[in-house]
Amino acid sequence: MESQRRSSGDDDGGERGLLHSWYGYSCSVTPERLPLPEPVLHVALGARHGVLLLEGGLVYSFGEQPWRQSVGTRGPTLESALSGQRVVTIAAGDAHSGAVTEAGGVHMWGDNGAGQCGLSGLSCVPNPTPVALVEPDANASQTVAVLELACGGKHTLALSAQRDVWAWGGDVWKPQRVEQLTGRHVLQVACGGAHSLALVRCLGPKDVHRPPVDKCGQCHQLLYTMTDKEDHVIISDSHYCPLRVEPTRVEDPRTTPSEPLTASDSEGLSDAVPEVKSSPCLDEQAVKDYLRKLSDDPKAVGKLGTLHTLLPSAALNSLVSSCASVVSERVASTYEALSLKKMMTFYAPPAAPRTDSAGERVPEEDPAQAKKSCSTGDIRDEEVAGGRRRRLSLPGLLSQVSPRLLRGVARSRFRAVALSPLGGGGPEAPEMLPTLQTEVWSWGNGQHGQLGHGDTVARSQPLCIKSLNNKEVVRVAAGAHHSVALTAQCQVYSWGCNSCGQLGHMESPSTVPRLAKMSEGIRVWDISAGETHTLLLADGDCIQPIIYYSGQQVEEEPRQPEGGANEEEKEEHGGGYTQQPVLLPFCMHLGYLSSVCAGGQRCMALSDRNVMGFISSLHELASAERKFYCKLCNIKDQIMRPLLELESLLSALGPMAVGLLQTLSAQFSLLCRLTGQHATSLTANLRRGREVKNLLILDYVDVFTDSYLEYCISVGNFQVIGGFQALTKPSLDLFGKNPELLQKLSECSEENSSVADLLVTLFYLPTLHLREYSRLLLKLATCFEVSSSDYQKLQDGCSRFDSCIVHLKGKRKDAEYTLHFWKSFPGKMTESLRKPHRRLICESSNKALTVQNAGRFSVNWFILFNDALVHAQGVAPHKNLFSTHHIFSLATLWVEPIPEEDAGLHSLKVITPEETFTLLASSAVEKAKWLRSVNKAVDQALSGVGAGQRAEPPISRTATYTFYKDGRLKDATYEGQWLNGKPNGRGVLKWPDGRSYTGSFRNGLEDGFGEFVAPNKMLNKKDFYQGDWKDGKMHGLGTYRYASGEVYDGSFQDGVRHGHGTLRSGKLNTSSPSVFIGQWLQDKKSGYGVFDDITKGETYMGMWQENQRQGTGVVVTQFGLYYEGTFKDNKMMGTGILLSEDDTMYEGEFSDDWTLSGKGVLTMANGDYLEGTFSGEWGTGLKVTGSYFKPHLFASDKEKPRVVKLGRLCVRAEDKWRAAFEECWTQLGCDAPGRGECSKAWEKIAASVSNGRRLAQESSTDTLSRRQSRSLEGLEFIPQHTGPITIDRYDSIHLYLLRAGDAPLHPLGRLLETLVAVYRMTYVGVGANRRLLPQAVNEIKSYLNRIYQIVRFLFPDLPEEGGVIPEPTTNQQKEKEAGSNITSLEPPIPGRVVSSSSLLLPVLLPRLYPPLFTLYALDKEREDDLYWECVLRLNKQPDLSLLAFLGVQQKFWPVSVSSGIFNSGEKQPVLSVSEVVSSTKDVCFSSAVETLQQISTTFTPSDKLQVIQLTFEEISQRVQQQLQQDFLWSMDELFPVFLYVVLRARIRNLGSEVSLIEDLMDPCIQHGEHGIMFTTLKACYYQIQHEKIT
Repeated sequence: MESQRRSSGDDDGGERGLLHSWYGYSCSVTPERLPLPEPVLHVALGARHGVLLLEGGLVYSFGEQPWRQSVGTRGPTLESALSGQRVVTIAAGDAHSGAVTEAGGVHMWGDNGAGQCGLSGLSCVPNPTPVALVEPDANASQTVAVLELACGGKHTLALSAQRDVWAWGGDVWKPQRVEQLTGRHVLQVACGGAHSLALVRCLGPKDVHRPPVDKCGQCHQLLYTMTDKEDHVIISDSHYCPLRVEPTRVEDPRTTPSEPLTASDSEGLSDAVPEVKSSPCLDEQAVKDYLRKLSDDPKAVGKLGTLHTLLPSAALNSLVSSCASVVSERVASTYEALSLKKMMTFYAPPAAPRTDSAGERVPEEDPAQAKKSCSTGDIRDEEVAGGRRRRLSLPGLLSQVSPRLLRGVARSRFRAVALSPLGGGGPEAPEMLPTLQTEVWSWGNGQHGQLGHGDTVARSQPLCIKSLNNKEVVRVAAGAHHSVALTAQCQVYSWGCNSCGQLGHMESPSTVPRLAKMSEGIRVWDISAGETHTLLLADGDCIQPIIYYSGQQVEEEPRQPEGGANEEEKEEHGGGYTQQPVLLPFCMHLGYLSSVCAGGQRCMALSDRNVMGFISSLHELASAERKFYCKLCNIKDQIMRPLLELESLLSALGPMAVGLLQTLSAQFSLLCRLTGQHATSLTANLRRGREVKNLLILDYVDVFTDSYLEYCISVGNFQVIGGFQALTKPSLDLFGKNPELLQKLSECSEENSSVADLLVTLFYLPTLHLREYSRLLLKLATCFEVSSSDYQKLQDGCSRFDSCIVHLKGKRKDAEYTLHFWKSFPGKMTESLRKPHRRLICESSNKALTVQNAGRFSVNWFILFNDALVHAQGVAPHKNLFSTHHIFSLATLWVEPIPEEDAGLHSLKVITPEETFTLLASSAVEKAKWLRSVNKAVDQALSGVGAGQRAEPPISRTATYTFYKDGRLKDATYEGQWLNGKPNGRGVLKWPDGRSYTGSFRNGLEDGFGEFVAPNKMLNKKDFYQGDWKDGKMHGLGTYRYASGEVYDGSFQDGVRHGHGTLRSGKLNTSSPSVFIGQWLQDKKSGYGVFDDITKGETYMGMWQENQRQGTGVVVTQFGLYYEGTFKDNKMMGTGILLSEDDTMYEGEFSDDWTLSGKGVLTMANGDYLEGTFSGEWGTGLKVTGSYFKPHLFASDKEKPRVVKLGRLCVRAEDKWRAAFEECWTQLGCDAPGRGECSKAWEKIAASVSNGRRLAQESSTDTLSRRQSRSLEGLEFIPQHTGPITIDRYDSIHLYLLRAGDAPLHPLGRLLETLVAVYRMTYVGVGANRRLLPQAVNEIKSYLNRIYQIVRFLFPDLPEEGGVIPEPTTNQQKEKEAGSNITSLEPPIPGRVVSSSSLLLPVLLPRLYPPLFTLYALDKEREDDLYWECVLRLNKQPDLSLLAFLGVQQKFWPVSVSSGIFNSGEKQPVLSVSEVVSSTKDVCFSSAVETLQQISTTFTPSDKLQVIQLTFEEISQRVQQQLQQDFLWSMDELFPVFLYVVLRARIRNLGSEVSLIEDLMDPCIQHGEHGIMFTTLKACYYQIQHEKIT
């Protein structure tokens, strides 16, 4: 990068990393420049030595180094032991040093008398030696990586990569983790002479997941103990670990509780202070007596300041808690002397802050901080509502705290005011930016108050310095006996020993942090502390940094006398000290200072010489940012916070304006924090890297621009509603009539400016800082070659800030233009139209725009805002000119130009959801202006901030609109897609009464698939519909769930049930009491349908009309009754047939359900019958007048018994489920069966499948199974459906139908799904009646015929039923090609007979097989039982016996079986044939038996016949293998063998199987080979039934 950077006017060559050294602050001091081979990156100073880190990772030591073997040289000496180790940071203590490598390793050297080098067994370490930080329970090879080191007098701290603190020294020889800081994010550590500091990030939401540490990491004892008193809880962290790191063993006798006070100290207190017990909990009565004596004796108050030195820490903790709860009134009168302010803030409002003589706010001392705190929870200050509230936060322990204490703490005594987060607590900006929410923790020796807790007590464990909370500390430094902290606002806090003025103020000593006395305008950005002095690096009036010195004057390099020197000797040697920081005049000649370092009595500084180039630009950028942050903080503290705390603010502004002001202040706070973080980042870059890659502003340009944009919008919103004018009076009350403060902070040079103008200028002031970013980034860019990446990065950042500046200017201009408009707008309309976010674009007060065909006296005013077009109307001349107005949202507004056919008209057509009107412009220029303005505003309203680049907004868009005109949609709100003013596409429509529709729209109406919800107020439930819509009504397939519990699933038309559908009614737990499935006509049952009344146990299958049973029908009951006949008025009325379970039958007249009335014949099960007149209800006793016949008694009477054929009085199969088939034809685009175009039908199929897949993918639920998804693949494409039908095409059609049947989205798949549902509904449950078998079979045949009609419509070339598809042979094809005239003697050309059963039964029958086979099993129950009984008897026989019994010829008996015993080397069994067979069972013809058993696993007759054929083939193959020759069967030989196989197959319902095959077998194969085989099986079945075993 150095090669790319070019200096502009740099005469010094741009030297980097120059090191300067000096002592004291005298005007005659001239810094010494140390010549070094490489630029210095980092310097660390000890008491009398120092360490330097040079570029390239080289480390040099200088000064007195007694641990070296050669003590001769004092100049810089290379630490060769670190060669090859890439050192990144260094540290120096009093007499030891440390370095950290790039890999996180630690190297230590120097004095090791107290273990400060971390190496046991050595009093000193001459050369850098590695020191390992190892977790207690980890492997020794797994060391902890370190980020930085800090070295003190005789101890060392290390900050690990996990942000934990490790310590060693102070007679602890091995690095140990500081457990109290575990779980916190430590940012920096610092070491003093015998104390330590840690800068810690405040716990945030991201730190909650880190578990609190409740046990010591070394001894595993509890770190915290609790004692529950009557109304308070004492929490103590007085745990002492013998293994813990003690930074110092020095103990001040004055602060050691175990030693008695001197006589002078204890005089007057011996009788006042109660005896201190060893227990941490004091005697409560003793405390009461002591406080009473104290309040009665005011003289004792002055001596109470040493009370905390007399008591141990835990005892003081108990004392404070007890005091606060027992005698709060007495404590309140003396709490300042008692130093109990911290506890009193729980019970009383805060007192006014104490100020010093100069009027500057000074942090109050807080000796109650001597109470120990825990690392996982503490009492944190939070600034809320102008007061200070305390919160007790004890993660991991809160469950044990007394509820009484928590209730007491929770009672707030302060006035509640809604404030914006000015003080903190807001979200941090990017993670890479430094945090400002920090705490400072300290521990170690506190003899001089250097711990900052308001006392001089030593602490072995870290404790948070509460007075530095919310001060945004970004850096800490520790001297021998004092401490310094630097804040993001460039303020310096110092505390501890001040014997030499090193604190920068006159408080001596200071036990709490106090502000150092700095001149106004001096902004400190780097600090360092030495033995008795402090160095401050600050911004002055110019860009070049300046140095301030605070502390002891040193004339020349001091020599350490033998045995050391006391403070008095040092002061005499020094010759004086500063009373406040003084400027070092020579610093202006050192160049651009990047850091300062103090150690012992020495001072050092690093600088760069680059007057007008890169370094100066970096310093200027950082200085400007620090200055800007301080400015923002002043505005926040001096203007915003006082304004928000005003009690009259709400009455002066109103709720809306106060809310906007709070939003504005919140945005200001976020901007302020971002600036502070950025300033801190830039300062850190100056101290270390000074590289472009470290400029985080370039990586987070969007964060900065978005923050400024949000802030500018919030200012504009407050300005538009007149907030600054309304804020004038509260500001005058607060700042007086001459607001010099406002004028000063707003940098307004105009005189006599109003308060409102000053406030506007002040609040817009932050946005001007973007110019500084742009200017300084451009200035930095000029330091690089144009082709370099750094130049491109800087130039890009500059351009983006320039763009943001222009955008913010436009925002401010829009706000000012809108505010001016509202001032001149009619008052009554202002209240309804004036919104904070609304900005004026243009308006037609110059009569540039009117409404076409407006009245003569009507007045129209159009106002275009950024979110709406307002049309104000009125009649002239009228007092209130504009009496009405209407607001058109831009999101739902379309404007298009009308062609100027007439040269005198310049028209614009405006379309809104409920209105369309034409506007006339005064000129073509005005027309173009309004058209452009409206289109741009609409585009911005649709796309958001910063859009509007398109010439025209899209006509299709997504928006929300509430309808206001009378009609179906009045007051309904639509949210979704629009097209040219109409809802079109997906959307949600909601009515105020609770109705809602979610789904597709077309041309403003519900059209497509959608869901509708309507509340039922009577039942307090909701109706729910999901299905198809057309023209705003339910139309097509859908499911309607009524609030009453009924569910309808089927077809709709014009909003009512129409077509085929299923209605389930009732509220039973398990199932609906009744189910109807059938045809609907105009919301009523009409046509064929099946009604299952579950409560009665009856099922009706017949015709309906007007919701009543009318016409022929069948009723079956769960008790086996069967009725078929006519119905009228929902009753059995007319001729009918009634059968009972025992075959008793009545045929005659009926008058009501199950009520006989009129002539009829009653036939008994034995054939006897009664003929006459009947009356009465079946099953309750019948009255009969007629004759009784017993036909079989008369031998001469050869008439057969009466046989009544069922099915004559029921609905024909062809008339059933017509609606289902009509819907399928409709889906194919046909008005009637077969009336339509084949090509259009295929297009409908493809559209239906693709739309269904899309809806299924959009749906959140998985509506399609994996099998259905696979079946849909390829169905969207139209197959070849024209041309001659060949065998291959026939097979492809068959495969297509199989896939279509598995896809419910396909019209054929939907039809099959419906047919399966109605078939199961009819013949399952009560409908499983053996009398219904003929109807069930005929119904299937009817399905096949009607479906085949649809298939032939889709494939027109498919032959009719019984047609033949020829299957030409190869020889014939060759002969035809050769043109041979030879007459062929071969048989006719084989072909395939086309039938509906062969094509469609494989598609349909597997779905209908269970209910159908159940009917067959019921019908053949008697025969099958007889057959099965015989099968069981005969199967008890072994193979030989059974074969002999059945008459199987012996030559067919097997000669070898698998169970035979073989000799070695022989293939034939030893046993004879008769012996083998007689001892075996189920072995003969086993493969044929297993094949025949598969007949029960097939569905279609063709598959079952194929199984029979394979069985015959297995028998033949077995016999041929046995006879070892070709064999031709005769029926006499074959039948006994096949009978044996049938018996061994043990098929339970063979009669049902035989009947099913017989009823549904393809007629074309009845007389072929399959027909003969089937006849053989049928004969076997009947033979087995009549077989007799003798």
